[in-house]
Amino acid sequence: MCMNQSLPKRKRSRDTYRYDIKTHWQLYLMLLLPVAYIIIFAYLPMGGASIAFKDFQIRKGIWDSPWVGFKHFRNFLTTPNFALLLRNTLILSGYSLLATFPMPIVLALAINEVRSPRYRKTVQMVTYLPYFISTVVLVGMMMNFFSLRAGFVNTVIERLGGIPINFMGEPKLFRHMYVWSAVWQSTGYGAVIYIAALGGVDQSNVEAALIDGAGRFRRVWHIDLPTIMPTIIIQLILAMGGIMSIGFEKVYLMQNPINLDVSEIISTFVYKRGLTQFQYSYAAAVGLLNSVVNLVLIVLANQFAARVGNTSLF
Repeated sequence: MCMNQSLPKRKRSRDTYRYDIKTHWQLYLMLLLPVAYIIIFAYLPMGGASIAFKDFQIRKGIWDSPWVGFKHFRNFLTTPNFALLLRNTLILSGYSLLATFPMPIVLALAINEVRSPRYRKTVQMVTYLPYFISTVVLVGMMMNFFSLRAGFVNTVIERLGGIPINFMGEPKLFRHMYVWSAVWQSTGYGAVIYIAALGGVDQSNVEAALIDGAGRFRRVWHIDLPTIMPTIIIQLILAMGGIMSIGFEKVYLMQNPINLDVSEIISTFVYKRGLTQFQYSYAAAVGLLNSVVNLVLIVLANQFAARVGNTSLF
């Protein structure tokens, strides 16, 4: 009896699905290309992650290389540098998150309060332009500006009677140089999404606040900020998911023998061991472990946001 009742429902669902495809076939056709891209470049390459559990040999290939299980994971977790790598990665990533995450919000709220359209567009363009500077060019600019002998910053310090500072070689300054250069480069780009979210502010609430005599700060705090709070939470969840995945390019370019104790992180370690020393399986194991940790972090952050703020990514 139950089967007889379920058959019409299945038939109706199939008929509805076919009707939907016939009616909106243009949308499904447009969807084929991005779906194919995701399958080819995101899911199929996951098969290569199996080399993390093998002793990869180029002659034998991925599938014929000998299986070693969790050997490379144990080697990484027991390496003498593991504690240093984990500490440097967490400190640099946490510092970056604390400094770079709120800056776009502040900038977006400030730009939203500007009344002159021309000035607003100028500020937005000027703050957005650094994002297009490549990592190599950015580090090159930093080396020129903060050079110990001929850098602009040290020249000003000397003219003012101070002592030149080795900004790029001082270990205690490495994290500050890395983070605040990232703030300068990414703040304008990160503010774009919040500026778009501020377009959804209910103007009737703004008018009511003006009638009640609320100042600019109170309007921002009680109207603008709650409006973009769901966007802030989503962005924070995504940022938490990448807390262990600091890109190695900028760190690697800023590294030198003097600051290596604070600049060596997991991604640069993987690059050196995997590509320069040809230990592909070892590097794949470390990268896979890093990805699993990021997945756990983003799931935990999402659950916490769903319980506390009633907003979640999934």
